Amino acid sequence: MTINDKLATIQTKFKSKKSRFNSFGKYYFRSAEDILEATKPFLLELGVSVTINEKLTSIEQLPIMQTTATISDGENAIHATAIVGVDLNQKGMQTPQQFGSASSYGKKYALGNLFLIDDTQDSDAVNTHGKGASATLTSTKDPAFAKAKDYVQKGGKLDAIKKKYKLSAEVEKALTTL
Repeated sequence: MTINDKLATIQTKFKSKKSRFNSFGKYYFRSAEDILEATKPFLLELGVSVTINEKLTSIEQLPIMQTTATISDGENAIHATAIVGVDLNQKGMQTPQQFGSASSYGKKYALGNLFLIDDTQDSDAVNTHGKGASATLTSTKDPAFAKAKDYVQKGGKLDAIKKKYKLSAEVEKALTTL
């Protein structure tokens, strides 16, 4: 079995639940540690190892963490990289926490790139942290529609609703014809 075959086996059989909860963004996610734990059964079975290396670089005052995840069978290797900026202005964090956060994020996405973990299904990838639409309003029968309708009838702006909800064409039409 080639290294490509071994990696393809992991990519197609990989399972890792999102068992961690982000109370700020109100979503479940998986961490780099969760991904590594899910790959362990494959290591001995396929005769491979997974390593992670980090390199700190800088672009005009912004520290950049380049994280590379590697799978190797001792003879051949395949690498995947993620690049993450270190936010030195992150409120509530000391410098080691800022670098640790960037390191964790970089590891997660380098491993995700290597094992083809689809981040479009990952709430962490689509979470707006309160900036923009976070819920979908697709039916005029949804209880949230009644609130939106009441809001518009009392003079509220449709744009304010669009900031909170992604609206279906049906719902948007119903709200604009009030």
